[in-house]
Amino acid sequence: MNLQQLRYLQEIARRDLNISQAADALYTSQPGISKQIKLLEEELGIEIFVRNGKRITSITEPGKLILGIAQRMLQEADNLRQVGQEFRSQDTGSLTIATTHTQARYALPPVVKQFIQRYPGVKLNLHQGNPTQIAEQALNGEADIAIATEALAMYDELVTLPCYEWKHCVIVPAGHPLLDEPELTLDKLADYPIITYDFAFSGRSKINQTFEAAGITPNVVLTAIDADVIKTYVELGLGIGIVAEMAFVAERDLLLRKLDTSGLFKPNVTRIALRRNEFLRGYTYHFIELFAPQLTRAAIAEALKKGKELAP
Repeated sequence: MNLQQLRYLQEIARRDLNISQAADALYTSQPGISKQIKLLEEELGIEIFVRNGKRITSITEPGKLILGIAQRMLQEADNLRQVGQEFRSQDTGSLTIATTHTQARYALPPVVKQFIQRYPGVKLNLHQGNPTQIAEQALNGEADIAIATEALAMYDELVTLPCYEWKHCVIVPAGHPLLDEPELTLDKLADYPIITYDFAFSGRSKINQTFEAAGITPNVVLTAIDADVIKTYVELGLGIGIVAEMAFVAERDLLLRKLDTSGLFKPNVTRIALRRNEFLRGYTYHFIELFAPQLTRAAIAEALKKGKELAP
């Protein structure tokens, strides 16, 4: 048994049991991977995969246990390399952040600027996706940190850290009738076509829950995965927008006006997620603290030790 065999096993699972894709991802050959997996099965004395001819169709029950152990062993091997790197050169390396468009566009820029100024020798990568993709990148080790509002707390394999609360606002074109309303209500919002986030993004579930609790069906005519697209169509007069308050920038959004929704929608919590038992480089702790100052190194280390979500 060797780590390379475990890497092959993990990659096959990642690629939905497609050996060809796993081989491409690992820059090796399909026959080579198949041979090593068979050798691993022979050594362990069990079948890890169910096969139909040469095609893998599923993972056996003992195979699922072996996969879990293999993933932990590979993570610990990576931790060993990280420890060596940390003490050899504390200010060089790489850091990959998986996050949503809203966070990358509106919350992270000042943090990224400070981080790059402090750690010019660290290569910083930003991966954008939906919350499920972001969580999976953290689980798979493709990202060191995941940042999102939705979905992260649903994964038991991740430790989540609450960063900050934010709320939604309503945006309308200049001159819109809602600007003359003395009080904004859900009924009044429902009188107009609504443009807002796709269900998986930026607190959309809280918007739905609010209307459902009031027994009101909003007229959602268009959804998008980022606020910039929503603002564009609101500017065109296709509807009113519901976006994260941080996404409205008065100095830039000159054709739009913001309406306060205090009391209408529940606040949302943006979280950071990390893999359990992960060894973090010193600059990773610093990046998190730049983003959420209350998340000190001690607080993060304690959460990783306990292996559970920190309370907001």
